[in-house]
Amino acid sequence: MVNEETSGRLYLDVIYGPDEPEISIKPYAISENGFAANELEEVTLNCSASSNPPCHYVWFYNNSQMSTGQMYIIPKISRSQTGLYTCLAQNNHLNTRTQSTIILTVYYLPEGSPTCTAKPHSKFKDVALWCSWAGGHPLAQLHWIQPNEDGKVIVSKSNATLIKSGAQLQNGSTFTCTISHPSLKRDLNCSTTVVMPPGGPNCSAVATKMNEFIMLTCDWTGGQPRITLLWNNNRIGDVKESSNIYVFKPDRTYNQRLFTCTALHPMMMKPVECLIQLEAPVLDAPNHETFILEGHNAQLICNLKLATPSSEITWYDNSNKEIITDSQKYGIYKENGLSVLTVREAEWNTDSGLYRCLASNAVGNTSLLLRLRVNKYPTPPNVTISKLLYSRHRTEVDLEWMTQGAGDLTGFKVQRQASIRSAPIPKRFVQAASWDTVANDIEPEIRGHKLGGLDPSIVYAFRILAVNHKTTGFPSEVKTPADPPNNVYPAAIGAGFAGMLVATVVSLLVFQYIVRNRENNPQMTERTR
Repeated sequence: MVNEETSGRLYLDVIYGPDEPEISIKPYAISENGFAANELEEVTLNCSASSNPPCHYVWFYNNSQMSTGQMYIIPKISRSQTGLYTCLAQNNHLNTRTQSTIILTVYYLPEGSPTCTAKPHSKFKDVALWCSWAGGHPLAQLHWIQPNEDGKVIVSKSNATLIKSGAQLQNGSTFTCTISHPSLKRDLNCSTTVVMPPGGPNCSAVATKMNEFIMLTCDWTGGQPRITLLWNNNRIGDVKESSNIYVFKPDRTYNQRLFTCTALHPMMMKPVECLIQLEAPVLDAPNHETFILEGHNAQLICNLKLATPSSEITWYDNSNKEIITDSQKYGIYKENGLSVLTVREAEWNTDSGLYRCLASNAVGNTSLLLRLRVNKYPTPPNVTISKLLYSRHRTEVDLEWMTQGAGDLTGFKVQRQASIRSAPIPKRFVQAASWDTVANDIEPEIRGHKLGGLDPSIVYAFRILAVNHKTTGFPSEVKTPADPPNNVYPAAIGAGFAGMLVATVVSLLVFQYIVRNRENNPQMTERTR
């Protein structure tokens, strides 16, 4: 038997590593070059490597140190964080290290929303259904879902085009495009409907202020694809959709010039045209001469029959001065080419004459002369004063009159002149002095009137006139009021005047006697001194 001896157990610690690290990623998604993540997701990178003692981990992004530790978490990854992620495993005991690198691609959607529309193609014979969503990473995948397989599909980066024959399309047909992208949880749909707009093109011409430019406008809105519009077969202006405006300098030679706007659409069998002709204004008037009686409102009418571009009517009075709209004498009403000038309370001597309406636009102008005749009312009958008496105290007069001859009248007015008694005015000045109207608008059936407020020291003269609306008749004879019968006022004045005269005569005789006899009567002479 051989002797055996067993030693105690010994612990052998093998120092090694680190082995090449392995990198795992959550959420897990692979791409053509490595791993992928959707923008704004939380991404967790985990690194593990066999090592004794356990190794120390350092994370690098594109060769720049980012973090330490076995796990590296990116809370909301962005597209700028696409790149190389490296995990460095380091055994500090052995001073050895290994590393692994992965490529992480961040996927993100294109900006905005996908676009689906229809455009004309092949010289307006076909419709190109165009689906697009540009940008993003990777590029979105687009595909038209065809109702039937009679079209041609063209697919390129970020867009897909389906060509359909315009003549075979039904109005209101809808087509759908499907969009796929790694960042989408499910596919998106984008649709467009092919529609032929109702109606037709509308043409118009307007001039800018002061007729500096002419703008031709052609409109036909709506529809899908949009209507394409061009002027004079594309010889002037640009080709535009839905609305085409052509601006040019005006010229009188453009009068009667014809412009054509052509509308094109794949669903139309042939082009549709809209015509517009530039024309200088044309005016007419229902009456070239208007008669009214004085005091009435007169209306002169001018009608703008034709003007392209449009025009405004300007009025000129009988002195050829432009009439402003806020004048108190005139009023102007305008509507749909019609312009009415109102002359308020026309007077025969100032408002009669020729008035002119003028219309002008960028290619010409024209005017019409309209005559206004304002007639006076017939002269009213003559008037005579039948009674003109002072009151007892000469502060009032009673006036009565009569009419002579035939004629219409609407009232009477009383006029007077006055002169001071102590300084009478010579006759030639009294006749030329102005008359004051002291009573007006007396009813036509009245034949008497009482006037008060007279000054007894003033001599008054009166006359009366008949009035037919605004026509004044010939004045009556001029009369001074007479005193009433048995009036004591003149007698008292006469007695006083006689007494004063007697006293004056006596005084003169006494004075003459004294002068002649002063030597014989010295005492009397002394008294007179």
